[in-house]
Amino acid sequence: MHRLAHSGGSAAVLRWLAARLGGWVGVVATAAGPGPHGAADPATPEPALRGAAELADRGLRSAVLDGGGSTALLFALGQGRALAAVLRPPHDPAAPALLADAAVPLALVLRAEDAERRDQRAELAESRAREAVLHLLMNGRLSTAHQVAEALSPSLPEPMRMHVVACRPGERTAVARLCGELTGGSAWVVRCPVYEGHLIVLVPAEGRHGPDGHAALAAAVAAAVPGCAVGASGELPLREAPAAYTQAFHALAVARSRPGRHARFGPGPEPELAAHAAGSGWAAALLTPLHTHRPRRPQDPGAQELRATARAWLDFGPHATRLLKVHRNTLATRLRLIESLTGADLSRLADQAALSLALRLTPDSPLAAPAGPGTPPADLGAGLDAVLRHPDVAAWARAHLAPLTGPDAPPGAYGTVLAWLRHDARLAPTAAALGISVPGTRKRLARTETVLQRSLLRSPSARHDLWLAHRAAELAQPGSEP
Repeated sequence: MHRLAHSGGSAAVLRWLAARLGGWVGVVATAAGPGPHGAADPATPEPALRGAAELADRGLRSAVLDGGGSTALLFALGQGRALAAVLRPPHDPAAPALLADAAVPLALVLRAEDAERRDQRAELAESRAREAVLHLLMNGRLSTAHQVAEALSPSLPEPMRMHVVACRPGERTAVARLCGELTGGSAWVVRCPVYEGHLIVLVPAEGRHGPDGHAALAAAVAAAVPGCAVGASGELPLREAPAAYTQAFHALAVARSRPGRHARFGPGPEPELAAHAAGSGWAAALLTPLHTHRPRRPQDPGAQELRATARAWLDFGPHATRLLKVHRNTLATRLRLIESLTGADLSRLADQAALSLALRLTPDSPLAAPAGPGTPPADLGAGLDAVLRHPDVAAWARAHLAPLTGPDAPPGAYGTVLAWLRHDARLAPTAAALGISVPGTRKRLARTETVLQRSLLRSPSARHDLWLAHRAAELAQPGSEP
């Protein structure tokens, strides 16, 4: 019986007793309210319920009730519950002794299971709180994120590096513990709300082992967990958490193809840095209808929710429902509203790229002006080409596209990526245009990820930045229209 309790818990003990005695055996509540496992069981026989009431009313430790063609035997387990058996006569004369012997280990097992459930509830609550902090960081609400994070530990690192760790879903708890141990408890770990096998780890930019401590952490995690891969961002302030996540995710795509299974985000500025001087005014004008939107009803999304929805969808596509915790129909409704406010056709990669750049060029908590009556959406393409013609953007585009034609590029890399961009980053039309199979197209793009040091096939993908870079390169060619 002790072996059963250790290996199978209370359920195994109860099943063994029921089979041994040839009757119903279970745990019943001896106090009013829900049953011992949180809800009253309608399958509990009436004699067991009457016996439980008898134990409670008379303060007994055991009871035997005969009647109705059955015998109920009950033994108190403590904490408002009892072990009960309902047997048809003639029952085994050793049944009372067997049940009495079983009551002690069963009570201990039940207490252990209660403690485990409490631990699981506490762990779930902490996990959800950490996820809430991540949402706040991703939406630029740093003050609130710090307030919530102070109830947990450790404090949010500033400045920080972000790691994305890919492992098997069942390993996330162990990997999170390992990250804490390797960083001396300074790692701030969140279970990714989108990908079940991912952990998001924020660590101080200055690691335990000096400026290159991030590399030691990534290498140690990748070496300790078979099949694990780790991508690390550059050093960034907390306010740039969305950029840090994108960097770490791109680094993860590179890490998957490296022998050591870890990588740091590659060199080169982000497009929002190159386009800041030329594009801030364009982005603010484009997003004014969204930033000044006022919901008609209290339950409708406001400007901040719509902005968060747009970023989540541009990053994760249909998986944004997991991040936003909304139904797919709610997501679709919000996207239609975003399209009407911005004039974007979100089925087109060009419009996705323009909206993505505009969101990155404007603050996450814009000071919206009072909404005017019927503010019309701006022309999405108006002004974008002027931004992409700026010398800083043209220089960024050349650097961004250079790996596609460099000595390490796989054959046909630039042509494959160009066809992919022209077909809105959809695999089937791209494969048809190239005259190869969809798996063949996928393999070509996967090989290109390594030289670009960016993720293409998994979201968040570099498709928006690649479209912007290609368009900027087109505009920089002699003879392009002004």
